[in-house]
Amino acid sequence: MTASLSKNINIVPFVSVENMMNLVLDVGIETFLRELGGFIEDDFKRWQLFDKTARVASHSTEGVIELMPTSDGDVYGFKYVNGHPQNTRNGLQTVTGFGMLSRVDNGYPVLFSEMTILTALRTAATSALAAKYLAPENADCMAIIGNGAQSEFQAMAFKALLGVNKLRLFDIDPQATEKCRQNLSDKGFEIKACKSAETAVEGAQIITTVTADKQYATILVDNMVGSGTHINAVGGDCPGKTELHHDILLRADIFVEYTPQSRIEGEIQQLAADHPVTELWQVIAGDAPGRQNRQQITLFDSVGFATEDFSALRYVRSKLQGSVFFENLDMLADPDDPRDLFGMILRADKAA
Repeated sequence: MTASLSKNINIVPFVSVENMMNLVLDVGIETFLRELGGFIEDDFKRWQLFDKTARVASHSTEGVIELMPTSDGDVYGFKYVNGHPQNTRNGLQTVTGFGMLSRVDNGYPVLFSEMTILTALRTAATSALAAKYLAPENADCMAIIGNGAQSEFQAMAFKALLGVNKLRLFDIDPQATEKCRQNLSDKGFEIKACKSAETAVEGAQIITTVTADKQYATILVDNMVGSGTHINAVGGDCPGKTELHHDILLRADIFVEYTPQSRIEGEIQQLAADHPVTELWQVIAGDAPGRQNRQQITLFDSVGFATEDFSALRYVRSKLQGSVFFENLDMLADPDDPRDLFGMILRADKAA
């Protein structure tokens, strides 16, 4: 039985983990990623409308907890997300999240949702969207270095949006590579498990780095990146956490989401503060060039930005009317007299 979104503004639709999984499967993973990529692209095209601020982060030795807010003037959105690379040792996710959309005119929420799965989907969709503008034409082979929780999502997004059907996988943990290979074995890919990062990048037109360690790391060195390559650098996403050798950055044309945030958290934290970069929205809006020739090395220095979460929540909300993939939450107090919240408690006591 399908459900209707409540007309009572005090009732908020909630998408649980189970409902998110069922929604994705009902839509189809590749269709979900393509449509989500379209919503992200549309919001990048109206970039100027959004409030923009680097995420509010609370760092610790174990990881980071962040809030990612934005608004387009009509709707406000935020995501709570953590990043704790050592969590997997205790059987926990490295990244978890939840998010909300609210009306700007009265502040009332209109959607509350899990965002652990949704973040993985929007991260992958954003990567593939960037590659649509930056990767070599007709690229069909991608190396994925780091085969943890994000790797399959990246592969599926690049297949859905660009037609990538050849994968070369490497992780320092062979079990992670085998997990990734098995999960993608019936998804239409030609897959090669590699024994080194150097082997993995051979013949790949796109290189995705998506490792989790919270440290300065060198996943790619300069001689591993040939002319014409597009690098999708996803794993370096907080201060003190990088994946690429400094010299690669000097050879590449670099594209970022929001420069002030990327200077702090991205690969470009290794560079001088005035090193030129291009924001992705400029390319999507037609205000700046993306890939210009076959020899160009392009780098999408991705750290994730609040507008992408806003787009993802907006997309999910668009799918809920008439579906069964949400439940209504009685989240907001609704006293008969808005000035008499205490009286609402008293009436509840009498009713009991």
